[in-house]
Amino acid sequence: MNSSILVSGLILGLFAILGTSIVGVTHDVTFSKIADNERLATLRRLNQILPHNHYDNDLLNTTITIAADDRLGQRAPSTVYIAKQQTQVSAMIFSVIAPRGYSGEIKMLIGVNMDGRVAGVRIVSHKETPGLGDAMEIERSDWVLSFNTRSLLNPDEKYWKVKRDGGYFDQFTGATITPRAVVQAVHLCLVYFDRHKQELVDQYRQTQQKTVPERTVSERVLPQKQSENSTDKTEATTDEENNSKNMSSRK
Repeated sequence: MNSSILVSGLILGLFAILGTSIVGVTHDVTFSKIADNERLATLRRLNQILPHNHYDNDLLNTTITIAADDRLGQRAPSTVYIAKQQTQVSAMIFSVIAPRGYSGEIKMLIGVNMDGRVAGVRIVSHKETPGLGDAMEIERSDWVLSFNTRSLLNPDEKYWKVKRDGGYFDQFTGATITPRAVVQAVHLCLVYFDRHKQELVDQYRQTQQKTVPERTVSERVLPQKQSENSTDKTEATTDEENNSKNMSSRK
């Protein structure tokens, strides 16, 4: 009787361990796939904002982290993607939240060239009404392309509004709140970039220096000098030995 209970307990225990292991492995695999899918989705949006020929670095992994700022709609530190051509920063892509969408927050990526012009805007996520507010998605319409090449001077700041409010940008048919929120978010992102551009570049350069410290000129030349000195000493020692042997043979 006791043996049967013990065997049953062991079997149940083994099944429990096996089940836990399967759940753990499944979670890890699923989590990894989700993370990979999110990275691919982000990379796709980044490449829509900045075509491949506009940068030559690993855009997804070249980033800096900036402090929370109301102009970006961020309540926590956020990521800025740095695009480079050769050794020069060519553009930055910000993670931005428009807090006043019709149905809540609208998350987006906004690219800004170093001359202050918009490189592109893409919507990441939102809860706007299908068929109305979702016209901001590039898959639904080309409305979001109206921001391309715009800056704080084009149009003038007072026209950074939807047309219903006396501004430059179109609103959607039957929906004004959503495009109004996006226009405001893009404008505030440009303001943030204009005021912090040099700080952001400096932060990126400091990050690079910490990651891959460059050797100084003296550090690069010193080993060669040491090698030359060592060779000179060896040659001098050899000459002295040869002279000593010659003197001995003469004696």
